[in-house]
Amino acid sequence: MKNSLETKLGLFVAITLIAAWALVETLGSVDLFGHGYRVSAQFQTVQDLKPGDRVKMAGVEIGRVESIELTTNRVRVTLKLRQTAVVKTSSIASIRFTGLMGQNFVALDFGAPSDNTLAVDGTELASVEQTDLNAIMAKLDNAAGGIQNITKNFAGDEIKHMFGALDDVITSKKESIKNTLDNIENISGEIRSGKGTVGKLIYDDTLYASALDTVSNLQDTIGSIRLTVEDARAGKGTIGKLLTDEALYNSATSSMTNLNSILLKVNQGDGTIGKLVNEQDFYKSAKLSLQKLDKAADGLEDTGPLSVIGIMANQFGL
Repeated sequence: MKNSLETKLGLFVAITLIAAWALVETLGSVDLFGHGYRVSAQFQTVQDLKPGDRVKMAGVEIGRVESIELTTNRVRVTLKLRQTAVVKTSSIASIRFTGLMGQNFVALDFGAPSDNTLAVDGTELASVEQTDLNAIMAKLDNAAGGIQNITKNFAGDEIKHMFGALDDVITSKKESIKNTLDNIENISGEIRSGKGTVGKLIYDDTLYASALDTVSNLQDTIGSIRLTVEDARAGKGTIGKLLTDEALYNSATSSMTNLNSILLKVNQGDGTIGKLVNEQDFYKSAKLSLQKLDKAADGLEDTGPLSVIGIMANQFGL
């Protein structure tokens, strides 16, 4: 009997230890299955986070919160991650909750795609602050209070008065409103039957055909211009030869050179044209001749035809 009692007591203690071991592993307060590694992050506030809360990445648990301690104006949260958890140094930590009344946990993202550096024991991760649930509830409470105040302002006699005034306006303008609606109905009927400018624009196939022809002609014109440009680039036609003919270019260059040489000689007073342009004596002689011709013309105006003939005869020795 004694041995049986001791056996039962031993089995009870063993079962209790195994249950406690499983419970501790489930809660994550200590890690009995492996060592893992530790990383940390700092926050302005940890809200209701506590040691033992889960650490997740994309919803998958990868560790637990090991400790929470105050630093200078910040709160340092140390996370113990599983040895198999792959976390980058660019991963960002944030405190989230599973629901309005759920448990808080620390979420880690995958980090930058271009970052290939893995976090090791002692790595400090960047963090992002989540909106405080209490602040959200306070804002919702303020919004609800504002809505309640609005409903109070439009309650009872005020709503009745507002809709009563609107009813008076509709009643007094009833005939005008009816006429307006009738006119709108008539106009829409005219448009639907293809009458008027708007109706013709919508229903007349002639305008559509004309617009289609215009677009087709424009496309043909653009196509012709494109072909002309392509022919010119290929050296076809007069424009193409003018643009691409090397001999024509050389000839034009030579002509411009010769013209420049001629103009230079004229400017220097060489040749007949150069002397005509630059000789001051020629200019004076031409001016004197024109003055004499002008006087002779004035004299002819004062004499008769016979006198003119006589003068001309004397001039020629007749």
